[in-house]
Amino acid sequence: MAEKFNPAALAEFARYYGFHYDRIDPHALKEDVLVEMNEGLMGNASSLAMIPSYISPVSNITPGKAVIALDAGGTNLRSALVKFDEKGKAEIIESLKIPMPGSTGLLGADEFFNKIAGVTKPLMEKAESIDLKIEGIGFCFSYHMDITEDADGILKTFSKEVNAPEVIGRAIGKGLREALGRMNVKAPEKIILLNDTVATLLCGLAEISPHGGQRRGEDHFPSEAGPMLGFILGTGFNTAYPETDIPKINFSSAAKPQIIVCESGNYAHPYMGIMDREFDSGTRNPGTYLLEKAASGAYLGPLTFHIMKKALSEKLFAFNRAEEFISIENFETKDLNQFMHEPLAKTGLIRDLFGSDENNALKSFMYLTSIVTERGAVLSASVLAAAMEKASAIHDPLMPVRVAVEGTTYMIYKGMRRSLESYLHLILNRDKPFPYAISPVEQASLLGAAVAALS
Repeated sequence: MAEKFNPAALAEFARYYGFHYDRIDPHALKEDVLVEMNEGLMGNASSLAMIPSYISPVSNITPGKAVIALDAGGTNLRSALVKFDEKGKAEIIESLKIPMPGSTGLLGADEFFNKIAGVTKPLMEKAESIDLKIEGIGFCFSYHMDITEDADGILKTFSKEVNAPEVIGRAIGKGLREALGRMNVKAPEKIILLNDTVATLLCGLAEISPHGGQRRGEDHFPSEAGPMLGFILGTGFNTAYPETDIPKINFSSAAKPQIIVCESGNYAHPYMGIMDREFDSGTRNPGTYLLEKAASGAYLGPLTFHIMKKALSEKLFAFNRAEEFISIENFETKDLNQFMHEPLAKTGLIRDLFGSDENNALKSFMYLTSIVTERGAVLSASVLAAAMEKASAIHDPLMPVRVAVEGTTYMIYKGMRRSLESYLHLILNRDKPFPYAISPVEQASLLGAAVAALS
């Protein structure tokens, strides 16, 4: 059994198997991402799909406007009557929540849309009772859709165990409009469909001030606002930003850009190592979502588990109950995160496996985990930096690029946020200052859907 904690040997192991972060040139990686982004915008072969949303960011949210916001996730369907106050901040007046239609049993298409209309109608009636005019409905629908030019969404497939096969191929906004009609409710003119990354971007418009930071008081030196990005680092990984030129759909508008969903998790980064390729081959979708498999919450735990088993097989470190660790059937990122936050606590799936005299093995485990996390952070920062540079090259201190962030991996995964933001600063400020503000947002899907209704 290895008795010494040997950081140099652990680092060499990481380099040999290709997952050490010091292999990565973040500046070169950022430039490669920009090339992939441009190819995707032109409709050429690219690992970045660069999907048009047909939604433009709202430059100014008019005070007093009221909308209906809908958020369809894996577990629940939420609806809210939202009013924007005198400073453009969203206020939820009333909300409803039901299990996601189709998540508790088979539903036909009409039944599915009737369920959605059932949590929309009461809020429209509430708005009428307090003399609020509904300007539109924003609907964050977190399933695979093709977005149409009128910002409706054609459902391609369900996930997350939703059982409503008749809805596949249907336009979600149109289906809701028809269901409201069956209830003798006239839908507003606009029903806007969007995904969670676009919703995060739009939520930032309501939650982050035009000049960075949270909204507080009045600006003493008013100017135009900088561009807003949406960044998801949770179970998955994605970015969205406003684009002025999209050649593949013949779109060009400097005055009214369109939000592009990059599908960043699918970026085929050039730093795949032996461990990455082995791990990727055992996933359900080998060869795709390579960045997501290196940085997101769905994969960080399982990838680290794969690496640890290799390190143990090569006797890089050892502990008495290693076979029990290797035999764990479902090792998740949340288990690893709990351990890394409290490595000395005798709780959780991992910590109990280390004896009180096995601290060197414990240190080795933590050290390798930190290398995997650090690599995820530098990859993430490089991809986000590319989107930020694509959104603006003005470098105006009064118009910083703003980034609205949502996701538990960014927020609570041990070491991720600190490292990602450090790399991001180094990448963006290499040659000259790059003004930006990055801020987490809450209830992004619901509040972003509210802003979408005004777009």
